[in-house]
Amino acid sequence: MRTEDVLAAIATGLWRWDNATGIVTLDAEAARLLGLPAEPVELTEAAVRSRFHPVDWNEIDGIVNLAVAEGTLAEARLRIVDETGRVLRTVRSRSRPFIDGTDYHLVGTLQEVAEPPAGTAARTPVTGDWRRSREAFLLDAGRALAEARSTAEVLRVAASLSMPGFSPDGLAVFGVAGDRLTIIGHHGHNAGDDGPFADMPLETDYPAAEVVRSGRAIYLPSPEEYRARFPATWPLAQRFGRESWAFLPLIVAGRTMGAWMAAFKHRVAFTPDERSVLTTVARMLAQALARAGVAESERELSLGLQRTMMPVLGPAIPGMEVAARYVPTGGGLQVGGDWYDVIQLPAGRTALVIGDVQGHDVRAAGLMGQLRIALRAYASEGHRPDAVLSRASRFLYGITDSAEGDHGGRFATCLYLEVDPATGTVDIARAGHPDPAIRMADGTVVQRPTAGGLPLGIVPDTDYPTTRLTLEPGETLMICTDGLLETGGHDLESGWARIRKLLEQHDAADGLEVLADCLVQAVHGPGSHYTTGPFADRREDDIAVLLLSRTPEGAAQRVPVRRTALTVAQAEPERIAAGRQQLRELLHDWADPEQVDAAVLMVSEMLTNVLVHTDGDALLVAEATGERGARLLRVEVADASDELPHKRRPGEMASSGRGLLLMEMLAQAWGVDPRGEGKSIWFELREGAAPAESAGPVAFYEAEDPLA
Repeated sequence: MRTEDVLAAIATGLWRWDNATGIVTLDAEAARLLGLPAEPVELTEAAVRSRFHPVDWNEIDGIVNLAVAEGTLAEARLRIVDETGRVLRTVRSRSRPFIDGTDYHLVGTLQEVAEPPAGTAARTPVTGDWRRSREAFLLDAGRALAEARSTAEVLRVAASLSMPGFSPDGLAVFGVAGDRLTIIGHHGHNAGDDGPFADMPLETDYPAAEVVRSGRAIYLPSPEEYRARFPATWPLAQRFGRESWAFLPLIVAGRTMGAWMAAFKHRVAFTPDERSVLTTVARMLAQALARAGVAESERELSLGLQRTMMPVLGPAIPGMEVAARYVPTGGGLQVGGDWYDVIQLPAGRTALVIGDVQGHDVRAAGLMGQLRIALRAYASEGHRPDAVLSRASRFLYGITDSAEGDHGGRFATCLYLEVDPATGTVDIARAGHPDPAIRMADGTVVQRPTAGGLPLGIVPDTDYPTTRLTLEPGETLMICTDGLLETGGHDLESGWARIRKLLEQHDAADGLEVLADCLVQAVHGPGSHYTTGPFADRREDDIAVLLLSRTPEGAAQRVPVRRTALTVAQAEPERIAAGRQQLRELLHDWADPEQVDAAVLMVSEMLTNVLVHTDGDALLVAEATGERGARLLRVEVADASDELPHKRRPGEMASSGRGLLLMEMLAQAWGVDPRGEGKSIWFELREGAAPAESAGPVAFYEAEDPLA
């Protein structure tokens, strides 16, 4: 007997499709199954295509291409239609590709399959390889569950899973609390439906409870089987009108942490393939829930640490406005070594502290908490800023030295400010921390260089000199950790330029809270990905920022004032350059650039002569008052020496002695004011005015020319 006769006897037809010519060859049985006369025939691809449902033909193309690429069987179920589009039957096609160079031909069989029962078409795949559909579904489900970061996200992903051919319409995830079964989440039920299952003893005769007790899955393909196996709890499930149920254990590291229920409104036989899919999903779901639980525990611990370690700003400071922000790094427990604090001191004074302990781990967070408490204690004892930091450095050195054996452990940078709200004076001690910045009432922003010492904890005994400045009404002081400056690929210089622009653009009427939000948002918010610096996670470092503003008093009637001050120590002649830069920033919008150059030259002369001809430090104070275009600049340089300067007449080849001549040529007015301890040399410039003869004392140091 011929093979064709055997296949015809079992209602199976043969066909051959030549990709090069587009000709499809059918035997008699294959032609009959396609609704054609039962005789062998050769047809064009278009003629054969007209016999298949359009949706099925579109899907078969992808299946065939995959089989050609992999050299495997192409399997599909296809609906045969007549000339009017009416479905005649459903056939199963199995074919194998044979490749010849760039061309190929398919040889396969067609066999009629039974029509699906009424109401099941939506869940039964008409075309495509079910196994490949299952694999694609599991890959998508695994990716989606792996990306979920919370229990709520995991449950949303589980509810959206569309399983190939038998998607459930009701889901529930059960957990275990002691000896009770709880509901973690559910989908496909109304609010309140979980009531009877929310707190159920594990001894209850309920499928999910038995799954937790035994660690084995339970499949209930019909209501009759549910009723027979669990008669006590069947009335609870009956009211939902479901037809089939699957209860699977959620197992992580060998421990059953709960159960997953998938309920169906249609009958499901739970074939081995279907059970395999459900088991795989249950395993992925258990892993995702375990990861989400760990992540939520870490977040809760992180928030608890932040709530414990980050202070509230406390009572309002009279005449002052304060705003603060802390943003943790994106890694680990979301808490690190940055902190800020506001401490109420006697006599109405207030201390502001900001600091950064080295590292972004639990150890750094713990040291930060200890150091913050120590600083509070030293400040409350009434110590001045320099003494507070000296004691804090000794304290940190001691605890890191004892914890890490030979020293080489953690250190911390810190900025400690003591503020007198009544006068606006601010005494600053700095330990290796970025300098503060001042935004003046007219929007001018300058960094205030301050004297400082080593970071805390490096050596047990360190001196921290104090710098005093005055915060005028309407001015805002900003102190921050380096995370605000360096995040996003910036260094301190470029980071400061970014922050300075934000400070200058801020409208003072919006308040400090808006400014604090703008600073943080610009550094690691969405907009930061389009600024200078590499595209990276913008939570590279902790960020702490503290803003202090002195409330304007009668600002409408006040004459605009800008002021800056700087101490230049004998051991720090390089700070003369900082003094020149401070003056240029103060006069950034001065009408006459030549006057700015003249003022910078005179300041350089005055500061240098103090360092060269006295044994003390120089204090520079520069103040610009008045409306723009008619402002008066007054610059003073004070020192502790009682020796007054006097005028010299240098020769043509002399290398010194021209300081006073410059003052006479460039300043509208200048002079020397003796003080109780030392003297002050000053000059004045009126914006836009020409130099004029000074009536001040004509005297200056008889010495070498200043440094360039």
